[in-house]
Amino acid sequence: MSKRFLEILKGKKTDRPAFWFMRQAGRYLPEYMEKRKEAGSFLDLCYNPEFAIEVTHQPLRRNKMDAAILFSDILVIPHALGQDLAFQVGKGPVLTPIDSLSKLNALSIDHLHECLSPIYNTVKGLSSTLGQETALIGFAGAPWTVATYMVQGHGSPDQAAARSWAYNDPSVFQKLIDLLVEATSSYLIRQVDHGAEALQLFDSWSGSLPEKEFERWCIHPTAKIIQNIRAIYPDIPIIGFPKGAGAKYPNFIKETGVTAVSIDTSMPLEWARDHIQSLVPIQGSLDPLLLAAGGDALEKEALRILDIFKDGGHIFNLGHGIVPQTPPEHVEQLSKIIRDYRY
Repeated sequence: MSKRFLEILKGKKTDRPAFWFMRQAGRYLPEYMEKRKEAGSFLDLCYNPEFAIEVTHQPLRRNKMDAAILFSDILVIPHALGQDLAFQVGKGPVLTPIDSLSKLNALSIDHLHECLSPIYNTVKGLSSTLGQETALIGFAGAPWTVATYMVQGHGSPDQAAARSWAYNDPSVFQKLIDLLVEATSSYLIRQVDHGAEALQLFDSWSGSLPEKEFERWCIHPTAKIIQNIRAIYPDIPIIGFPKGAGAKYPNFIKETGVTAVSIDTSMPLEWARDHIQSLVPIQGSLDPLLLAAGGDALEKEALRILDIFKDGGHIFNLGHGIVPQTPPEHVEQLSKIIRDYRY
């Protein structure tokens, strides 16, 4: 049986758009919160295949999305390279900052796959338990975004520490990016080895980069990762998400070789249709806070998005992840709207 999500990525016409939602497994679901509490910590949840498989399945049982995304986190890569990582309640991820060449040199790829083996087991388990209509998406953070957390030691509104290092000592910062390209490529190849049918690269902080820096720290590393993966798996679909890239999307698509792209909430839909969807299938755009609000406004905007993108490859998604305060019934409302829509 063909999978609607994968058919769209191949450029084929389907009866309706495929859909899945970023962070569809997450804190808005009471059953997720129970499992997270049982796990003990967010990182323990990511590294426990039994629990990670369960929380990946939870939203599918409710809403029958066309794709499931591996439950993990983009920061398992720096953790596997040897950087300390913890997730603190109310603060998010906290790492020991990599802010010098000596700290960078202390990182090592030698134990990467040993550290990430539980995640590969999760992928393998999901591959064997998802239904015949549900595609499995593997993912990783793109090097620039992961580097911003590694250098700052936590998330930041402007990524100032990484941007400053990249300006002041680009040759050393390039070593960090090169390490992340190598580790991320190998990590994603292993995900495909274990059953991932498509991949997504999240570059959540690419929007902070000016044009030339965007080319160097976002486009070039992404292109290299895709080249490395395609050397082993030439046909694997790869979705890029350079959040906030705006008018830089068309060049990103042409230079990286991505199969499809996600777009964020700020992107004008008609412009995206004309300049992005004309190049590759498109996913994303719905405001997660509108999903949290629900009601008639949600239905009206969802139908507008569906109508604008109906003549090209379209995977319905959000402009970012589901927020914790979202009522589960609003996700059910949106899922039904999409499932009932026909071309």
